[in-house]
Amino acid sequence: MRILLVSQMYPGPADPDLGVFVRGLEEQLVVRGHDVERAVLDRRRRGKGKYVELARSTHETARRFRPDVVYAHFLVPTGLIAALAGRAPLVVTAHGRDVRNIGWLPGIRAATRFVVRRAATVIAVSDYLRRELEAKVPEARGKTEVVDSGVDLQRFTVAPAPDGPPRFLCVGSLIPRKNVLRLANAYERLGEGTLTFVGDGPLRRELEGRHGIELTGALPYDELPVRIAAAHVVCQPSLIEPFGQATLEAMACGRSVVATRIGGPPEFVPPDAGVLVDPMDDGALLAGLRAAASLPRPNSAARSAAEAHDVRRQAERVETILRRAARDRQA
Repeated sequence: MRILLVSQMYPGPADPDLGVFVRGLEEQLVVRGHDVERAVLDRRRRGKGKYVELARSTHETARRFRPDVVYAHFLVPTGLIAALAGRAPLVVTAHGRDVRNIGWLPGIRAATRFVVRRAATVIAVSDYLRRELEAKVPEARGKTEVVDSGVDLQRFTVAPAPDGPPRFLCVGSLIPRKNVLRLANAYERLGEGTLTFVGDGPLRRELEGRHGIELTGALPYDELPVRIAAAHVVCQPSLIEPFGQATLEAMACGRSVVATRIGGPPEFVPPDAGVLVDPMDDGALLAGLRAAASLPRPNSAARSAAEAHDVRRQAERVETILRRAARDRQA
């Protein structure tokens, strides 16, 4: 198939961690023999002008490449740009914020309804997100399938765990939604081990200088497997997590997890792989840290659960959806 990939997030030289989950699926589609062209934004920039650039690139690439199917990531604005770029069938993946924006930002609901009606299939990265989308946009009912972005099991491999007191790790932006302050408070109450935050954001100052807490800042994506291997437990107690990519990657490395029960993690974190917590319950978070630290090091159950989400398997599922869209258009 000739596939036009359209995304507002894609890794680039200046931002190599931007939308790595999009690139992972693309790479596997290429391995499976498909011809993929891209129209993407590959660096972080403010302002709406970048979407004008993406629209221009998408239109020009679609006209030149003449794809069998357009595969877009994020409903609005990317899905809208892709929907208007030509007549090729459209498959679009919802990732989370694009669904949360419906009803919050003016015009997003109408634009999303147009994208959903235009799409042959909508993909949601979790069943939680599918239900939220269908509640907000009834047109999505009956045409939405759940396929997460998967994890590269060859990149994220099981390594021996270090000895000693528990080492906790949190990977993500230092923002309120990631619940990093409550996590830091729970760790301090636990009173043992270390807690490392990989990421940056406006809450950094409130975490600096705390005993036992290390702040690495943002790191290249390629360094994450090493950081995870140096930890015992990876924490993602977000207030809401539409899927939970960092949690899945930690499990692939055989690390136990502490994850939010609000969103996608309950769909792939079994009890022997980690602990699901109410992110607003300080006592539950403290108990979760203690319980996860007592699980095996490394945790083979976590790795086994992650194997069901191998990116190669997920790409095969996406391929089936794309082929169906292209075939139905030809028919």
